[in-house]
Amino acid sequence: MPPVSPSVPRPARSLSAFVLGAVLAVPLSTVVAAPAEADHVRLPDDRRLVSYVVRPGDTASGLAVRFHAWTAELVAHNHLDGGTLHVGQRIEIPVVSKGGDRGGDRGGKKNGGAKGGRPTVWQHPDRDREKVRRVIAGAARRLDVDPQLALAIAWQESGWQMGVVSSANAIGAMQVLPSTARWMEHYAGRPLRLRTRGDNAKAGVLLLRVLSQQTNRRTHKIGAYYQGLGAVREHGLYAETRTYVANVVAIKNRLEDGRPPS
Repeated sequence: MPPVSPSVPRPARSLSAFVLGAVLAVPLSTVVAAPAEADHVRLPDDRRLVSYVVRPGDTASGLAVRFHAWTAELVAHNHLDGGTLHVGQRIEIPVVSKGGDRGGDRGGKKNGGAKGGRPTVWQHPDRDREKVRRVIAGAARRLDVDPQLALAIAWQESGWQMGVVSSANAIGAMQVLPSTARWMEHYAGRPLRLRTRGDNAKAGVLLLRVLSQQTNRRTHKIGAYYQGLGAVREHGLYAETRTYVANVVAIKNRLEDGRPPS
């Protein structure tokens, strides 16, 4: 992945995946900020309700990650139709108090399903890919990046496979260029070895965090991971980048629903 400053387009890559679904955008029109209707279902005793006004780019899952809450509880408590948020909407986030059980990242029927109000985490049947999934999700949580977005990009880039090296020499599950890794080392505070799961995940997730700080538009953040932020700013999203973004969004939606990424 190129640094922010260059505007030279990233070397073209063939996209083997077709568009899996439509891009879901948060409406840009501001609505009247009003408290959401209270849910009639009793929340667990360890939940603390935090009032929040929806901003551009917010998603239910992203807010759940940021505030340490369950996506399913956030959606149900605020009666969000399909999980859709509107800019300016006031909601209440049921934050899990310190020491409360948020279930970790184990997934499966034990921790998933609607009965407990907890989303199911889909696990890859291949042991190596499942290890990659867990490492990326963990790195994203530690760095305050939406885990499902990081996982969706990694699936689109490599199918969660560490042995992938592109013709442009992008390496590993997150498909990070060596030059980008050197740039991310300034944020990591140490050298990053792209051929190891942990450092590859950290480099890619750090890049996502930096891109999030540079643009408020989700499509540009995702597109910049593929095309480079300088090129996005100068040229907008190329046609193949728009396909890439649509694929990533569709994969992210599937993961949020507890389904396989493809």
